Amino acid sequence: MATIKHLTSKNSNYAAAESYLTFQHNEYTGLPILDEKGRPKLRDSYLLDTLECGESSFAMACLIANRKYGKNGRREDVKTHHYIISFDPKDAVENGLTMERAQALGLQFCKENFPGHPAIVCTHPDGHNSAGNIHVHIVIGSLRVRTVERQPFMDKPCDWEAGKKHRCTSAMLRHLRVAVMEMCEQADLNQINLLEAQGDHVSEREYWAQRRGQRRLDHANAKLAAEGQQPTQTVYQTELDKLRKQIYAVLNKTTTFEEFSALLMQEHGIAVKESRGRLSYCPPGRTKFITAKKLSKKLEKEQVLTAFSQNIQLAAIIQPSSEKKPDKIRKLVDIQANVAAGKGIGYERWAKKFNLKRWSQTLCLLQEKKLLSEDALRQRIAELQTQHDDALAVVKDLDARMVSLKELRGHLAVYRQYKPLAQKLQTVRNPAKFKEQHRAELAVYEAACAYFKANGLRTLPDLKKLDAEYQTLSSEKNGFYTRYKKAQIELRELRTAQQNVEAFFRKEERSHAVPQQEVK
Repeated sequence: MATIKHLTSKNSNYAAAESYLTFQHNEYTGLPILDEKGRPKLRDSYLLDTLECGESSFAMACLIANRKYGKNGRREDVKTHHYIISFDPKDAVENGLTMERAQALGLQFCKENFPGHPAIVCTHPDGHNSAGNIHVHIVIGSLRVRTVERQPFMDKPCDWEAGKKHRCTSAMLRHLRVAVMEMCEQADLNQINLLEAQGDHVSEREYWAQRRGQRRLDHANAKLAAEGQQPTQTVYQTELDKLRKQIYAVLNKTTTFEEFSALLMQEHGIAVKESRGRLSYCPPGRTKFITAKKLSKKLEKEQVLTAFSQNIQLAAIIQPSSEKKPDKIRKLVDIQANVAAGKGIGYERWAKKFNLKRWSQTLCLLQEKKLLSEDALRQRIAELQTQHDDALAVVKDLDARMVSLKELRGHLAVYRQYKPLAQKLQTVRNPAKFKEQHRAELAVYEAACAYFKANGLRTLPDLKKLDAEYQTLSSEKNGFYTRYKKAQIELRELRTAQQNVEAFFRKEERSHAVPQQEVK
């Protein structure tokens, strides 16, 4: 999936933009990385072109435009706009995306959407997150150097006249997202609907806070490992990420909004309120609520109500057991090893009682399962492993089919919703104007048509049949998942029991071997 991101810069040093794109920089401090002679190191691989600069460099073209029109002289003026188009990492393997092809797409995108602006178009083979995604940087000077032909997405004279500054409004960003979707569709690249939020919303600020926190945590864990200690945390979480996890945990086990809000406050101290049909959340220690839009699409009102209905259905299928669960069988403690490591007499007394209790539990389990021989225990573990693997394979297969059905249903719903618009386009007097007014809707409609064509669907299925098939697969998946969990629990218990038996007999062998060594 290709995404587009927008940044602005008030730096009057226009050469810094090209320097950032061509030389290596520390991703945390933004400072250039120097070689052994103190000189900036070039990036290993990149492609760079300029547009609307004539024979001058990008920096000189911007400075000439500023002097000609008498603008960008104040410190608070936006000097450059920076757009980043990141392609799906799978495009390089599945769709033959190369740096040269991405650079050509970036140049064409810049010519069509930022005409008249001095621009740098630079392609890098990989992002700072090491995801392997090819991405294109488009840096434009904020001042337009020539008057351009008016395009349908331009609504004011300042959008095409020379000497005017680029405006990145919400309408402009919407147009650019649609343009990226159209570009990927024409180039047969992976793409999602950029007009709707997808999952968790992670801002630029939160992303870098997580990266910096993870870096500090890795350094601290490295010191602990060098001292022979076990780290207690390996993944750093931002405050917003912790908030999401806490809300998800409560959302997965509630069936009404009242229960949801009460449990959030009771377990985590999080307040939730609804205003104008939108939900917002306030964690402890804050006075200002955070809207669901800034956290995750899954936490918006419609998605939350859908989760409640799904939880009600699951509650009817999976009935909670009222019987008291027995204690889990745990592994025996190696007392001799721990005492040799420096544990005291108190620990030794506790460990003997602990091992006696766990050994009695192990014997009771083996007697209950009638697995009193080593061969029978090994055979039962092998049978459970087979049941576990088979059930898990079926669950994964059903889950993949459900995901495919959900994707098909989404495209089908979009197709039926916007088909009247596509038909009306054939009859209106001014098709170009109508197409520009409904460009986003028609782009999503064409993406749905392309999906049907790629999957060979000539006759579209009925929505009700798709929903019924989805419910059937969901019920079947729940049944196999129950088998999988049952086999997993029993398998874990028997493996622990097997380890306890082996540990017990190793202890017996050591206790018999010590007197023989003393006689010698």
